[in-house]
Amino acid sequence: MKTAITEMFGIEHPIIQGGMHYVGFAELASAVSNAGGLGIITGLTQRTPELLAKEIARCHDMTDKPFGVNLTFLPAFTTPPYPEYIAAIREGGIKIVETAGRSPEQYMPALKAADIKVIHKCTSVRHSLKAEAIGCDAVSVDGFECGGHPGEDDMPNMILLPRAAEELKIPFVASGGMADARSLVAALAMGAAGINMGTRFIATKEAPVHDNVKKALVAASELDTRLVMRALRNTERVLKNKAVDRLLEIEREKGASLKIADIHDQVAGAYPKVMIDGDMDAGAWSCGMVAGLIRDVPTVKELIDRIMADAERIIRDRLVGFLDGAGQEKPAKVA
Repeated sequence: MKTAITEMFGIEHPIIQGGMHYVGFAELASAVSNAGGLGIITGLTQRTPELLAKEIARCHDMTDKPFGVNLTFLPAFTTPPYPEYIAAIREGGIKIVETAGRSPEQYMPALKAADIKVIHKCTSVRHSLKAEAIGCDAVSVDGFECGGHPGEDDMPNMILLPRAAEELKIPFVASGGMADARSLVAALAMGAAGINMGTRFIATKEAPVHDNVKKALVAASELDTRLVMRALRNTERVLKNKAVDRLLEIEREKGASLKIADIHDQVAGAYPKVMIDGDMDAGAWSCGMVAGLIRDVPTVKELIDRIMADAERIIRDRLVGFLDGAGQEKPAKVA
């Protein structure tokens, strides 16, 4: 399948693995790239630029296919040394960077000088247009269903993607709620040139996280995520657990007076405890509503191959069948 995204990034399938904290290591990124998608190393999971350089080198040892690095620009008291991270990315021969969080405008000259393609994660049309204006090559449009930070507009992909298609000149991928062939075909129909999957890739054999995390995703339904930190205008979609229950209780108690310090114990340092130690109640961790569509823990190749085969079947048999007057009465079954 060829789209503007496969052509731009030199990949076989229009499937991107989004950057995920304490998940986007070389093991997962290389597996996605080897399977024909675009794997992404999460830059800031590596505590220093030197460690990121080592992780990039490790990934090069595991794949000869294109892969990228996620660089999230966070509001923080201590700003990470972004120029040094960008230098590690450049020196590591990386040609694709997924940016997220705040606008990457300040760092675009350095990225473009290194001939790096930039795809920026956006939760609204206005932010997508800004990304286009500052020179981003593509955007990842994140609907309200997504894990992590869905923005403050609460706009689901059934509206957001067609609006993005109406306004953008650069290609975009759909993110949030993407799990299978149905997701891919629907995203393409609404104007996207591919999909970005985060949560779904955690439930794969190569994802370097504790088995408890994968089991939790298979067991979860679409009703098991919660939105936290809304009062702080830093909304995050997370998987429900004991720490999240306590966090929401604190938010109810504090109301408009809530401060980040009030929920420090529920959010700080949760990721290594959850992803590495498997303590599923250690704190709040990002998870999309797409958990309700996760039924198994395949290899990355099995997952991507299944998505592409099922997508072709849906397009050729079901959709073309409607035009031929022989469309199925029931949706095409997806494995």
